[in-house]
Amino acid sequence: MLELKELSRANLESCVHCGFCLEVCPTYGELGIEDDSARGRLHLIRSLAAGTLEPVPKVLEHLDLCLDCRACESSCPSGVKYGVIIEDARAQLEAGRKRSFWDVRVRRFFMRGVFPKPARLRWLARSLRMAQKLKLDRAAAKLGLVRGRTVAMAATARVPDRFGSDVLPDFVPARGARRATVAFVEGCVGDVMFGPTNIATVRVLAANGCDVKIPAAQTCCGGLAYHFGDREQARRQARQNIDAFLAMDADYIIVNAAGCGSTLKEYDHLLAEDPAYAGKAKEFAAKVRDVSEYLATIEPAAPAHALALKVAYQDACHLAHGQGIRLQPRKVLSLIPGIELVSLPQSETCCGSAGVYNIVQPEMADALLRKKMSNIAASGAQVVAVANAGCMMQLRLGVRQYGPEVEVVHIVDLLDRAYGAEPAGGRN
Repeated sequence: MLELKELSRANLESCVHCGFCLEVCPTYGELGIEDDSARGRLHLIRSLAAGTLEPVPKVLEHLDLCLDCRACESSCPSGVKYGVIIEDARAQLEAGRKRSFWDVRVRRFFMRGVFPKPARLRWLARSLRMAQKLKLDRAAAKLGLVRGRTVAMAATARVPDRFGSDVLPDFVPARGARRATVAFVEGCVGDVMFGPTNIATVRVLAANGCDVKIPAAQTCCGGLAYHFGDREQARRQARQNIDAFLAMDADYIIVNAAGCGSTLKEYDHLLAEDPAYAGKAKEFAAKVRDVSEYLATIEPAAPAHALALKVAYQDACHLAHGQGIRLQPRKVLSLIPGIELVSLPQSETCCGSAGVYNIVQPEMADALLRKKMSNIAASGAQVVAVANAGCMMQLRLGVRQYGPEVEVVHIVDLLDRAYGAEPAGGRN
């Protein structure tokens, strides 16, 4: 029997079954099946908690298919925090779930052996970078050692020549008058796959009067482990980050990845039952700001260089729905002279990335990606601006597989160019 936490039970009881969540749920939109909607999944969880339903494979499949995009939270008139419920349920169900020998070991390897260990992650990324330069990845695909969606993803996910941690020092001083002291979240995948974006973020912050501190002891935010149902691993990572960042005595903790930011802002929930860290988790969470959220609250330095581009902004799920941040990224983009911000149909609908969802649920992820790329084509944009590393990888995959030929970049990459930096890494 599922035993939900008090916060999950309270949110579950707040659901009035109105159905407003149906029309915004991406999986329900694709399948039209009630059990693959937010309302349907809440009904399944309620039945599991009451003991009237067993966690049989079919039930777990419906819960697994959820993107946890939280679009339902934005449409819910009762304010139900669906994300709290689904993650609590998944964590408990995972403990008693039977998985294959290799599935268990792959999850343990990545969730406990790689992402919490920055040195190991960088070593693996360097190995992948070498394999890509020697074209061993292409050889593996031709030999059938790598198949299906993994081939396309590997071809799109090119490891850059520089990791952010290879270039960035522990401290970068503000340019001009100091406005604030901030601590920057490098991220795990963000550091090795999007190092140029991290470097651009620090440059943009320094250009806007921030002393930037980068804690060496920081680790993965824990979001991936939490989404996989490994709550204890997520808590260990949260405690390490709290200790590392609070020691910086910064005014704000700045993050440029929406998924990480959403997790970091919810450390107080994750560690609510930890007497040693509950208070510190609240202090930590109160300081976390998405980079666009922070820049929108100050008067940023005026960019000197115009970018004559038609730009569409894709709302990251965990920024728009998870954090309620929608206008701020658009405000930052509007600061750049020459940019024409064009409307993107269904901008707040998930692109199918959702952490590692596009790997574990490739069919649904691909269906959502095809729709997203069709909407991007309809927008007439030359550039798609994003606020999350996962979205960037997924949309670049979409460009490669379906078109149109657009550039996919982070918001701060564009702002950095407008401040005078050269584009990093060229087009997709």
